[in-house]
Amino acid sequence: MSSFDARLRRPGHLGSPLGVVVDLTDTDLTVRLDGTELAAWSLDEISISPESDGFHVRSMGEEVILDIANRSGFAIELGSIDFLGRWRDAPG
Repeated sequence: MSSFDARLRRPGHLGSPLGVVVDLTDTDLTVRLDGTELAAWSLDEISISPESDGFHVRSMGEEVILDIANRSGFAIELGSIDFLGRWRDAPG
């Protein structure tokens, strides 16, 4: 498992983003705030697209933006679990 510091926000939300930790495994992505799980997804049920303001995570009509502190490390981890093709195929 790899962990990444990030800022979480919703598109169009003007409030301050939340400081979170993103845990990434070969099969799951989990978002934690102060050790408490906020969200957990199987990588099979989400789309992740890198955009200028962060990684957009979409699932079941909902979207959050994760501004990962180590964007390149996160991208490399996703690539190592064969997620790069999903970026190209992700719905806009």
